[in-house]
Amino acid sequence: MIQTENLIIGAGPAGLAIAGRLSKRGVSFEVLERTDKVSWSWHNHYDRLCLHTVKELSHLPYLPFPEDYPRYVPRQQFAEYCESYARHFSIVPRFNQEVSSIIKKGDGWLVKTESGSEYRAKKVIVATGVNRIPFSPVWPGQSDFLGVIEHSRRYKNPLPYLNKRVLVIGMGNTGAEVALDLAEHGVPVYLSVRSAVNIVPRDINGRPTQLTAKALAKLPFGFGDWLGTQIRKVVVGDLSRYGLKTATVSPIKQLRETGKTPVIDLGTVSKIKDGSIQVIPDIDHFVPEGIVCENGDTYEVDHVLLATGYRAQVEDFLENTDGLLDKYGVPANSIGEGEFEGLYFVGFDNYKLGGILGTIDSDSLTIANHIAS
Repeated sequence: MIQTENLIIGAGPAGLAIAGRLSKRGVSFEVLERTDKVSWSWHNHYDRLCLHTVKELSHLPYLPFPEDYPRYVPRQQFAEYCESYARHFSIVPRFNQEVSSIIKKGDGWLVKTESGSEYRAKKVIVATGVNRIPFSPVWPGQSDFLGVIEHSRRYKNPLPYLNKRVLVIGMGNTGAEVALDLAEHGVPVYLSVRSAVNIVPRDINGRPTQLTAKALAKLPFGFGDWLGTQIRKVVVGDLSRYGLKTATVSPIKQLRETGKTPVIDLGTVSKIKDGSIQVIPDIDHFVPEGIVCENGDTYEVDHVLLATGYRAQVEDFLENTDGLLDKYGVPANSIGEGEFEGLYFVGFDNYKLGGILGTIDSDSLTIANHIAS
């Protein structure tokens, strides 16, 4: 049994951020990490991934990115930055410690891991993130499909897909960029899109859209929402002829009300317009050679990538979540109350223009102040 005042679950950006803030305040803590390295996910994302948010608004607390880093930090550099952040603040996680349960015990919490270790802590900070468990839907006939079906989490680069017909299911930011990556390397790509989407360019005339959106959000009487919609209409245009329906709400309003991030376009739209990426409707069922869409159209494909998102699933290890989670299945507040007093949650609120790293920054500040006080 290991005793600690504060126990942080997860050594990704969220866990590092709160650890950095507590370290700065002289507050002791332990960090548990289920993998063998800091920021494991960023070491293993697809090769071409870069942050979609600007570097001046995306660094972890107290340690800006190096000056020579590009404005949109690449995946590998971000992973290296996280490792240097851990060294800078002397954050030494206990690796290969996957938490199996968190149970209320007296005025604290008992945390058990899959390896059999047990920890007692007054306060537990859950920093496992909204992207903990890949979500893989199942369709009728899927078991009869002769090709390969895998979650986009396994995607690294186009090389294994050359000379194959690939279907990407889902047009969030990952689906859009994976489809673009494949199309740029000559891979025939179908992109299945179920519902209307909000698409915004990453930059407009060299200015990051994120900075423009933050400025528009400050305008009164909903004028910023209206202006953002007009900009989207001019820059992106009507894509209905290509099979894409545009969301009726503005990108800012969609993010604020649903937590759903607009698709940040890095070139996918132009590939859709030139036919390199063919948008198709939602999938109804699989057949041995491919898929059948809801409208009855059939497509032969060799490989299916599920860009269908992730789930936080904190209920997997929390003994009780009644009244804790919102309608999206994530903790509704960063600071637990009532029977959840002593529990904290970093990086689960995705309703901010700063993206998940902006959420991590603000959550970690709120929690560190609460713990230190």
